[in-house]
Amino acid sequence: MTTAYFTADAICRAHDMGDGHPEQPGRLVAIEKGLNVVDIADRLDRRSAPAVDLERVKQVHDALHIDQLYDMAPNQGHVPLDEDTILTPHTLAAARYAAGAGVAAVDTVMAGEVSNAFCAVRPPGHHAEYARAMGFCFFNNVAIAARHAIEHHGLSRVAIVDFDVHHGNGTEDVMRDEPRVLFCSSYQNPLFPHTDDASIPGKLIKTPLRGGTAARVFRDAIERDWIPALYEQQPELILVSAGFDAHRSDPLADLNLEAEDFAWITERICDVAEACCDGRVVSLLEGGYALDALAASAAVHVRSLLKRG
Repeated sequence: MTTAYFTADAICRAHDMGDGHPEQPGRLVAIEKGLNVVDIADRLDRRSAPAVDLERVKQVHDALHIDQLYDMAPNQGHVPLDEDTILTPHTLAAARYAAGAGVAAVDTVMAGEVSNAFCAVRPPGHHAEYARAMGFCFFNNVAIAARHAIEHHGLSRVAIVDFDVHHGNGTEDVMRDEPRVLFCSSYQNPLFPHTDDASIPGKLIKTPLRGGTAARVFRDAIERDWIPALYEQQPELILVSAGFDAHRSDPLADLNLEAEDFAWITERICDVAEACCDGRVVSLLEGGYALDALAASAAVHVRSLLKRG
């Protein structure tokens, strides 16, 4: 088998929050270039992402909040929801396809067509709370995928792991009271979204890292915090919020990871998946705003998935 690679390139690139915005359409172009550099672009099982049904979105987000987003969406121009999160005429269509990629990837992996999948989509999702869009995020893609895995596929143990440099506050908000989900998140703190660092054993594993943290400290923290919790849960599926903004070149944070560290953490996630759930991993793009670093980091992440596919 191979790795499924879900995209909705034209639709996701149409969402453009303006010149100079770090969450830009060029991020998807950069990832494609990176895949070619490591010579795996033609080895992936490429699939078109569908648009998610809004009823699935409303299983994760407040229905009134979603209706309000649609009411606010412009026919032209931009409507800021906050300083960084901006509705455009194409935003909500792109968000539906980004979330739909995760749902389709779960279906593909659960059907045994592939062992794992990567969703190269935007906007990202892990900051989107139950009733609030924020941090470049509108619909919580990974939470929607998790809910689908639970409700449609009947899973009772789903793990979400998030190595984006910013804490997945939206995922925590949406999944905090879901006993079937273990959420592990590493992140720089202090840094947006300025979360607290309190973990809940067996449920919510937080791994805060100070600015300037080196790769070895990051790796040791993952081995200490995440790996035992994952083996204890014995997940039936692992979902990944794959943010690459902990790279040392990223303009929005101050950690010191290199591309090889994203390959390493992908390998460790796959180790757990092979031991617990026949290798079932679905990864969804979150952050990463230095385009060259994003290209290199996402490419080795996907290459590591492909090695296990």
